[in-house]
Amino acid sequence: MRTRTVPERLAGVATGVAASIVVIAIAILPFLTPAWVSFEQGRTHAASLTGYSDSQLAAATNAILHDLVLGPPDFAVEVAGAPVLEERERAHMRDVRGVFAGFFLLAGGAALALVALVAGARRMGHMTRAWSAIRTGLRGLIVAIVVAGAISAVAFDTMFEIFHQLFFPAGSFTFDPRTDHLVQLFPFDFWSETTIVLGVVIVVVAAILSVAAGRLAKRAAHSPGSAAAGSIAGAAPEAAG
Repeated sequence: MRTRTVPERLAGVATGVAASIVVIAIAILPFLTPAWVSFEQGRTHAASLTGYSDSQLAAATNAILHDLVLGPPDFAVEVAGAPVLEERERAHMRDVRGVFAGFFLLAGGAALALVALVAGARRMGHMTRAWSAIRTGLRGLIVAIVVAGAISAVAFDTMFEIFHQLFFPAGSFTFDPRTDHLVQLFPFDFWSETTIVLGVVIVVVAAILSVAAGRLAKRAAHSPGSAAAGSIAGAAPEAAG
């Protein structure tokens, strides 16, 4: 069997990482929809925390989601003529939008890189390696999510704080749940439950795609045009001799 070169190994690592980032991005999308947010707000009693009626809660939340996902990031929705969010809360939401935009820009780049890497592997007859790299990357993602989930189960508040310290300016993300609508609309339990479900979705999607990639790797290994098949065929006469 031919030893893999450093560029080939790096390409394999890049393929696995790119696949993992794409899976995370895909898994996040359903949680940015009004359907999920409304469901989770119902579970965490956001209406009673804000004092809004159900229709007011939906109008405020949907406007915030629209500004977060589609923009422009004004976050200036009003209920009964009064702003839902104060300027400090709106500033934090603009920061949140920046983090989301940065991640999905990274995910878009990862998707393009994944397509290019897989296309390059196909041209070189290395599809077995490409699918194996994707499988390995997704298995690594599953392990990482399970470990993070185990830590979150006993220290979610600490991890939540660390996440904010890493991505947001100091002091910009601390709000009073008694008076600030942002943490009433999206209370702590909202985030803890959403994170758990997101982790489960990532693991399930990654597991399904990992199994599929493994099967495709085996199929590619036995394809007549693959480098692996050529190596096996070349080794057979030597063994016979």
